[in-house]
Amino acid sequence: MAVPKRKTSPSVRGMRRSHDAIAIAGVVENQTTGELQYQHHMTKDGYYKGRQVFIKNTKKQDDSNDQNDSNNHNDHEDHNH
Repeated sequence: MAVPKRKTSPSVRGMRRSHDAIAIAGVVENQTTGELQYQHHMTKDGYYKGRQVFIKNTKKQDDSNDQNDSNNHNDHEDHNH
């Protein structure tokens, strides 16, 4: 078993622990909506640095049709794998 040869001084112990502090998350206010967001991250509504870079797809009817189509395709598959 490893045993230290000398007692660690409070100064050395403190210097070792100086990097263990929890950092404050980089949170900034969004320029367009005013809500808080992480730095260098896109907001939930698709804005980054004051301009819209991502447009959400909000077609709910197309999603339900896609599910019905995928269910119909499953009926035609061979189950003899």
